[in-house]
Amino acid sequence: MDKQAISQLKKNPMYIFLLVLSIATALGFQGWRTLFNNFAVDQIGLNGFDIGAIQSFREVPGFLVVTALLFLMFIREDKFASISIIVMGVGIGITGMFPSFWGLMYTTLIMSIGFHYFETSNQSLTLQNFSKLESPHVMARLKSIMAFTNIAIGGLIYGLTFLTDFNSIYIMIGVAVVGAGIWALFQNPIHKDAIPQHKKMIFRGKYWLFYVLNLLSGARRQVFVVFAVLLLVEKYDFTIQEITILFVLNNIVSMYFNPIIARLLNRFGERKMLSFEYVSLIVVFLCYATIENRWVVAGLYVIDHIFFSFSIGIKTYFQKTADPKDIAPSMAVGFTINHVVAVFLPLLGGYIWLQDWTLPFYGGAFLCVLSLLFTQFMKVKPATH
Repeated sequence: MDKQAISQLKKNPMYIFLLVLSIATALGFQGWRTLFNNFAVDQIGLNGFDIGAIQSFREVPGFLVVTALLFLMFIREDKFASISIIVMGVGIGITGMFPSFWGLMYTTLIMSIGFHYFETSNQSLTLQNFSKLESPHVMARLKSIMAFTNIAIGGLIYGLTFLTDFNSIYIMIGVAVVGAGIWALFQNPIHKDAIPQHKKMIFRGKYWLFYVLNLLSGARRQVFVVFAVLLLVEKYDFTIQEITILFVLNNIVSMYFNPIIARLLNRFGERKMLSFEYVSLIVVFLCYATIENRWVVAGLYVIDHIFFSFSIGIKTYFQKTADPKDIAPSMAVGFTINHVVAVFLPLLGGYIWLQDWTLPFYGGAFLCVLSLLFTQFMKVKPATH
């Protein structure tokens, strides 16, 4: 896309709407995630199995996100997204008030309900309101802005950890997220010519590859989200300040790479880009398991994070092959499938972790091999409009 097209894109009310809520999501989730492992280990005294159990419970709302279709029968999708952000903010804000295993379990559930419901609405609204050529750029630009937000919240948390306690930081983050959700409730970003969406669950055989890739992506994501950070904290004794610095570095790199990934997707297509991702991640996961050096592992974590943005390709592949009326319900179904294994994998992985910490990473490499094989079934040309 040229500069003029990007400038016009920024004036789209839906772009502004998604921008504000994406910033709120990044602020909330990155803040929660930055604090989580140190809060769980240092303040509550949880072990790898406990953390795995909480992370499994955190994914239950993702597994049930298809129930969003019930709400969409009564309210517009943009209003649903706004309410989801408010729920997420409430869950984050009260986290520090309950410093126990069950307290962290339940506050995580509240946060996760809002987060997962917003994420499926975010993907759906993007694919509905932007063209096949625009959508990779919208997703990538939002990811870059979220990365900048992650840097800001990382720097803020780094400073606040020297000045105040976990509870106060959680409250501040929660209030900011709730405020963004309330603002969004009073917006009207959906274009009058938007294609009406089916209000029931859509599950079609022709979308089988989209479902399979979502399933494998969800499983692989859990290895990264749960066990890569746990490896840094538990095995290599990274402090909260070091983890925060690492998160900031991750997002600086993401800010640079996300727009490049969008351009490459439009140029080379989803099959080639996703194949490159999976081959690279096979190497990364094997290195996690075999190279025992804290700085090498930290570097692997940064490289791993870059490839998160390649998942845009699964969504744009679906946009190019699906009936436009199927987008909203199919995003909900896809998001649910993405979380099928996420409900039990962290718990199972936590148990395996206690036996041999390398096994979750070998499992991640195997999942990447499967993803690489299924990606070869993609038959779609790069977008031209």
